[in-house]
Amino acid sequence: MDGRSRFERSLLRWFLGVILGLILGTNPRGVAHAGIIGFEDVPLSGESFYNGSDGAGGFTSGEAFFNNVYTDFGGGFYAWSGWSCSNMTDTTTPGYGNQYSAITGGGAKGSDNYGIAFGTNPNDIRIDLPPATAPRSLLVTNTTYAYLAMLHGDAFSKKFGGPGGNDPDYFRLIITGWNATHDPVGAVVFYLADYRFEDHARDYLVDTWTEVDLSALAAASALSLELESSDVGPFGMNTPAYFAMDNLRAVPEPITIGLLGFGALVALRLPWNRPSRGVLPC
Repeated sequence: MDGRSRFERSLLRWFLGVILGLILGTNPRGVAHAGIIGFEDVPLSGESFYNGSDGAGGFTSGEAFFNNVYTDFGGGFYAWSGWSCSNMTDTTTPGYGNQYSAITGGGAKGSDNYGIAFGTNPNDIRIDLPPATAPRSLLVTNTTYAYLAMLHGDAFSKKFGGPGGNDPDYFRLIITGWNATHDPVGAVVFYLADYRFEDHARDYLVDTWTEVDLSALAAASALSLELESSDVGPFGMNTPAYFAMDNLRAVPEPITIGLLGFGALVALRLPWNRPSRGVLPC
């Protein structure tokens, strides 16, 4: 077998390995792959959080980028928006001082880390997806801060349902997909709290990790996430504008899989240095 034949066969084996890797969810040599982005690759010590205080402008987990804007006003006062990463477990302390805890007390499926999002404007919270992938789903829940504010009310926000439990309150997350040319491709709405039912026994506040289907946003390369509440005052939304997220699932784009599959079919049908008549192959 000559050198060219060995090279061609090695190239074919690599190419088929790439395709098999995509099918099995591996990532040979950086090719886009199906994956769960769960924040476990963000380094945190126990009972801590990352909120962008280093001025990095965001962080990466599983090849997805999570934006962050941090402003230090001095004297211990600061503000942030976008994403933080946390492993805080406090499910009982109300108020702003506990803004980095999920009401579940930990990440999805027993994991430690999860994302905390905060934003009061439509473009405050964004995710840039891994290259050549499409969003499939994610898990969300309420933060302890927002959950207890809606459950009991506080100095700034009302108890959902009102004193008699009849107010049609809601707290919802709107996830918009954006393509590579920054055009919207669709939106998905998920209710983190819903008190609009005629049968108030059906009213709920989300307190578990709950899956949101993003398959309608398959053409998206980025996501923006916005919160809306029925509790609005002169200065905007009164409900704490926070939610928690974990296990974003991104899969290879359909066109990527299709092109690779077609390439594999062509590769398998090529002669690949077939021996001449009467000559035995190596």
